[in-house]
Amino acid sequence: MAAPTVEESSTISDDFYAILNTRKEATSDELRTAYRRMCVLYHPDKHINENDKRAAEAIFNKAQKAYQVLNDPSKRAIYDVYGEKGLEAEWEVVPRTRTAQDIREEYERLSKEQEERRIQQSTNPRGAITVGIDATDLFDVYDDYDDEFSGLPAIEVKSMSITQSIDAPLTTSDTAVLSGNLSTQNGNGNGSFNVSYRRIFSYQSWGEFQASAGGGPTLALKLFRNINKRTFVTCTGTSRLLSGGMIAPGVSVVGGRQLDKHTMGYLTWRWGLQSSMTTMVVRDTQSTHAMFQMQLGIPNSFVSTSFTKKFPEQEGKFTVAAKVGLFGSIFEYGCDKKISRHSRVAAKVSIGVPSGVTLRLKLGRASQTFLFPIHLAHDISPQAIFYGTVAPVLTYWLIKALVVDPFLNRQKTDEIVKERNAKQEQMEQKKKEAQAEVYLMEEMVERIIASEQAREGLVITKAWYGKLVVSEESASNGGCGSLDDLMDGVIDVTIPLQCQVKDSKLILTDASKTGLPGFYDPCVGEDKNLRVNYTFRGEPHECTIADSEPLRIPKKSHHIDPS
Repeated sequence: MAAPTVEESSTISDDFYAILNTRKEATSDELRTAYRRMCVLYHPDKHINENDKRAAEAIFNKAQKAYQVLNDPSKRAIYDVYGEKGLEAEWEVVPRTRTAQDIREEYERLSKEQEERRIQQSTNPRGAITVGIDATDLFDVYDDYDDEFSGLPAIEVKSMSITQSIDAPLTTSDTAVLSGNLSTQNGNGNGSFNVSYRRIFSYQSWGEFQASAGGGPTLALKLFRNINKRTFVTCTGTSRLLSGGMIAPGVSVVGGRQLDKHTMGYLTWRWGLQSSMTTMVVRDTQSTHAMFQMQLGIPNSFVSTSFTKKFPEQEGKFTVAAKVGLFGSIFEYGCDKKISRHSRVAAKVSIGVPSGVTLRLKLGRASQTFLFPIHLAHDISPQAIFYGTVAPVLTYWLIKALVVDPFLNRQKTDEIVKERNAKQEQMEQKKKEAQAEVYLMEEMVERIIASEQAREGLVITKAWYGKLVVSEESASNGGCGSLDDLMDGVIDVTIPLQCQVKDSKLILTDASKTGLPGFYDPCVGEDKNLRVNYTFRGEPHECTIADSEPLRIPKKSHHIDPS
């Protein structure tokens, strides 16, 4: 019987490392060994039947292309950074000694003209809306006058401000920024308008000129300069026109130095209407963020510190902070959580003297920010602290369970359906390729199984790939048959895995298994797993791994106790 026919071209990008089943750090010898193994299986000259020959030729061409790219240091560096799209760029002659960083810089240079064409159409609008709410009537109760008051507590909006800015890129080196602010508090309003122009002189320095109106016309000039790879300095000079025609000058100098891989130190000197000297140390790692700051100045001096614990997997943060100064003290704690691709929510409780208790709510959506500082009590009220802490948490979980999660689940389902529909034809093509590859493996697999059985080595008895959570009952009953007989979302990959067995070992890299010979994606857009049942030394074994998890078998931990 002839192999299923398969077209030679496909618009879906292939993973070259997965095609050869090699790790990303593979040496030239490892690549050559993997390529030769593919040649043994799929070289067109090994087949007589015309359909088999065409199918083998299409598969062999993919392996040959993968080997040619990965075995060339320059092409491999490009592929590692930008994938196949980088290989399609019009590169100049690149020496083989170029590193991945050199390739990145070269690619960015070649993309500069295209970026300049797009830059005229790009802006970066940013905005923030702050609504100050006075809810102190909830907790500040005058016991002596309870009889005189009735009805619900009064909750009032005491202030509101709106800030908006728009970047206007002029060239790749010049940017203009327009920004404005409107605010009102207790019936009194004010506003300001700012225009700034920034020019990048080199990767080491830039300058910015700013003019603002509102609260007194102000001119400012800022210069930034990298002293070396670890040190920079920023100088800012301002001139503000006060009522009565007086001019108030100001100067600030900020110096920063990288103390180690994760720590920065800053020293700031300010002179003008408010003069101060400030030192700050910031340490930022993947899991934590810590800051210590001390300021000596007129009119205020203070010491502050903060610590943030990051939870990357949950995309959340928890922060505690404290500040002690001449005008009072404050302690804060709160959390920040990403709730969707473009949205974050945060809540923070501030307890201070003489400020009292304030709950600060924040919603970030793309480049827009909404802030709601809610003043709960003028004094330190345990009741206000309790409700200010518990209420946001309960509200968040309630909204998350009733609104956010259902919405995101529907959105994810719609995106998966849309992606599947868009790639339906391409996935059918991939499926045909996988069927052709499996067919061409069958003769080789029979020899591998016979060799492994003779030495009581590694024999794959059954293997499934796809959305295994859905097919748990079917998999436990051994209901997985041929590629065509499987349920949606799961495919049989027993033959492709057995074909990868060599010297009683099976090694898969951390690349997505979708790119392996004989595999295809049975559930586009959803999480996939690989389950393998196998025998080694006549004993049954079983394991399940995530799609991008490496696999090395046999292992003692996979052994199934017959009892």
